[in-house]
Amino acid sequence: MVLWWECFRLAIRELLRHRGRSLLTSLGVVIGVAAVIGVVSLVQGANSQIQGQISRLGTNMILVRAGATTRGGVSAGAGTAGTLTNDDARAMTSDCPSIVMSAPVQREVAQAITRLGNWQAAVTGSTAEYVPIRAWDVISGRTLTPVDDRAAAKVCLIGLTTARALFGQLDPVGQTVRIKGVPLRIVGLLEEKGENPLGQDEDDTIVVPLSTMQRKIIGPTHSHIVAIIASAVTESAVDDAVVESRALLRKRHKLGPLDADDFTVDSLKQASDTARQAGAVMTIVAFVAAGISLLVGGIGIMNIMLVAVTERTREIGIRLAIGATRKAIVVQFLIETVALTGAGGLMGIGLGFGFAQLMSNITGWPSLISTRLVMLAVGFSVAVGMIFGIWPARRAARLNPVESLRHD
Repeated sequence: MVLWWECFRLAIRELLRHRGRSLLTSLGVVIGVAAVIGVVSLVQGANSQIQGQISRLGTNMILVRAGATTRGGVSAGAGTAGTLTNDDARAMTSDCPSIVMSAPVQREVAQAITRLGNWQAAVTGSTAEYVPIRAWDVISGRTLTPVDDRAAAKVCLIGLTTARALFGQLDPVGQTVRIKGVPLRIVGLLEEKGENPLGQDEDDTIVVPLSTMQRKIIGPTHSHIVAIIASAVTESAVDDAVVESRALLRKRHKLGPLDADDFTVDSLKQASDTARQAGAVMTIVAFVAAGISLLVGGIGIMNIMLVAVTERTREIGIRLAIGATRKAIVVQFLIETVALTGAGGLMGIGLGFGFAQLMSNITGWPSLISTRLVMLAVGFSVAVGMIFGIWPARRAARLNPVESLRHD
């Protein structure tokens, strides 16, 4: 312990004697560690935000969209063809073992008018299963019921953004909103969902019974549904639910083996996996960039330590001559190198924190800094010191005491 403490004291003394050189030498390590902390924390924070947005869209949810109409060789996009029906949605619940419930969906952008003002909102027509599939709680009032759909009741649920635009701070439950001249009584206020991964405001919505939507708002000539949402039994059953629903709909639509699907089936699990993979790629890129910076910094540190060995040849010779062991010389130079890279690592952590916070304020992404990430960055910097300090330390220890004493 006495040997280690003495070597540590001498190493720190040498570093403090050349503060400017020590700072510039450790700059590569500082930049490398800051890159790891800053970029990886931003990537993890953004990925966490995306995962949260995806999970808020609905638990274990899959989405079936209708096919596209084509006129003159131009496709109008998914959901524009009447290839899905209410019976398709009911069949998915009854005939697909991996699906616990499903709901047909119709959408229309319309002007919502109240006694206080008006607002253009997305109007969604669906059954009572729509809200639980979307994992969407009603924070005031009640949700839609099967009775509302059977009776084509003039009722609706309202999202928080639409409610504030139409009623300000007033409680919207019990109020009346007109859509295309149809008066609808608001029976429930939906909880806040925020933006989805595409940047669309999920709370700017009005949800009405599907029968009300088809019979009284858009009319029977536009009564085809644009999508079906369904909930798998468990998260692990999502892939099975996608396969089962695709096979069922192909059979119901009488599609042959060579016929293309007239619908598309997607799952949030696919979107979640894609986001996770993108985050992993960005993390790898950050580590590669940081690794290159640390490599350059390590080479610079090794070069400076070799110069230090040459500058301190006479000192090393004196220490060897009065009884210092070669092990003590190796330990001293290794401690100097590790202290240099360790200090650079600590400065890099601080710089990385600041960079992550700055970019978080600019981009609006959260930064997620984990203890494991900090420990990994410190470990990298210490490892660089150990690896690139071995050669200078061994070179110093192998000096001939007699020749070293003659060195000017």
